[in-house]
Amino acid sequence: MTDQKLEQIVGSLLRTGVAAAAAVVFAGGVWYVATGAAGIADYHRFRPETRGLHSMFTLPGPQVVILLGLLLLIITPIARVGFALVAFALERDWAYVAITLAVLGVLLYSIGVG
Repeated sequence: MTDQKLEQIVGSLLRTGVAAAAAVVFAGGVWYVATGAAGIADYHRFRPETRGLHSMFTLPGPQVVILLGLLLLIITPIARVGFALVAFALERDWAYVAITLAVLGVLLYSIGVG
C-alpha cells in the first residue's frame, strides 16, 4: 500500500465519519425540536446533571440520537488511529506501530477516565 493510497483511505474515513455524525446529530436535533422536548428553560435555579454512558438510555429518544451522533464523532479519529496502526503493522514499520499504539492508548485512556 502506497503512502498516497493510505492518505486517500484515511481522508475518506474521516470525511465519512464526520458526515455520518453530522447527519445523526441533525436528525436527533430535528426530532428534538419537532417533539417540543425542550420545554421552557428555567434559568433561575442551577441544577447540574452528571450523566455517563450508562445512563444514556434513560434519556428521551431524541437526546439519545444526538448523543450517539456525538459519540460517532468522537470515535472517528480513534478509528483513524486504529487504521494507521494496522497499516503500519502491514508495512512492518515497528517504530511507527509503537508510536501509534502509544497514541491509541492515550486516546482510550482519556476517554475512559473522562
